[in-house]
Amino acid sequence: MALIDVFLRRAIRRGDLTLIKPDGSRTRFGAPDPELKPVTFTIHERSVYRAIVADPALGLAEAFMDGRVTLQEGDILDLLTLATANSRWENGTNHLGANRWRTIKGVFRHRFLRLNKALESKKNVAHHYDLSDRLYDLFLDADKQYSCAYYTDPDNTLEQAQADKKAHIVAKLAIEPGMRVLDIGCGWGGMALYIHAKTGAEVLGITLSEEQLKVAQARAAAAGVADKVKFQLIDYRALDQTFDRIVSVGMFEHVGVRNFRTYLEKCRDLLTPTGVMLLHTIGRADGPGFTDQFTDKYIFPGGYIPGLSEVLEANNYIRWFVSDVEVLRLHYAYTLREWYARTVANRDAIVALYDERFFRMWTYYLAGAIVSFTNGPLVNFQIQFTRDRDALPLTRDYMLEGEQRLRG
Repeated sequence: MALIDVFLRRAIRRGDLTLIKPDGSRTRFGAPDPELKPVTFTIHERSVYRAIVADPALGLAEAFMDGRVTLQEGDILDLLTLATANSRWENGTNHLGANRWRTIKGVFRHRFLRLNKALESKKNVAHHYDLSDRLYDLFLDADKQYSCAYYTDPDNTLEQAQADKKAHIVAKLAIEPGMRVLDIGCGWGGMALYIHAKTGAEVLGITLSEEQLKVAQARAAAAGVADKVKFQLIDYRALDQTFDRIVSVGMFEHVGVRNFRTYLEKCRDLLTPTGVMLLHTIGRADGPGFTDQFTDKYIFPGGYIPGLSEVLEANNYIRWFVSDVEVLRLHYAYTLREWYARTVANRDAIVALYDERFFRMWTYYLAGAIVSFTNGPLVNFQIQFTRDRDALPLTRDYMLEGEQRLRG
């Protein structure tokens, strides 16, 4: 029996998986499951066996990108869903015990080799966020919100869920007219423009992406609010102003473990004495870990998703309060499924922008992210910080009231 057969027979119990080998022979694994689509895939070269066994995520990804693995029944999302449904995180799989050596190597790489200095941070951001604006237009909502949406109902549209996300976050900040707000990692400017439109506050959005900056500035000018909503290409560490509120959505993942404390201390120092910050980040339910090699190599070089314990440990002895923590479990899975569907629907346009290999890479990235939130340990954290214990109302009721008002 080939090593790949041993590997798949142990890994696949649920779901109907058929492997077609380079010699044309077929082997079935698992058992039909009404919750999982049947999948048939072909491995065209024997070298793929070793790559998958050595590092399943990177080995399968590169083979899929290069066409050395193809699917005859189902797609890459169906394949990854079937595979991860057999080892759901909450069912007790011991991640460290599953492959201790690979885990130790991954942790070492990200703890000791990643510094994310300012110049390196800009380069890493450009790798992903300076891709063609047209690409993002093809799968994001009209406001170009490239972060977890907020689904008050799983059947809501992506556009509704992204609007609700902005309301959910802004309500927690209790922004009042006349305040100054900092948006760290402002993307294409949607959150900053929303804040000004809904609250009248002045907003400074900062980014390290030159392409995002151009779009954000153009949007502010087109809306006639460029004097109230400004955008700059600057690292957060270089700021020397103070703000009443800070919002950071989907940026903390790029800070790097060694810079967590630097980031939090800087944000605290950027706030006025009664200031409030809302940090929205992808997080790990299982504590400290490492970035898989596919993501690090092709998607977010230098990126790292934190465990809640890592954020709170970095925050030790900084003189401000962790005043609220919310964990969003399936919201990003719903968001990513919509992005994946739109990406697949726009296949020809994306291939024309780049090529077939890029399209396969992008679908693998989105599919991998979906299953990480559906069956893996990933969630989203929204962590609120306040410099003064009296800065916000005594209970969380104000958040719900504010959110209803903003959504209304």
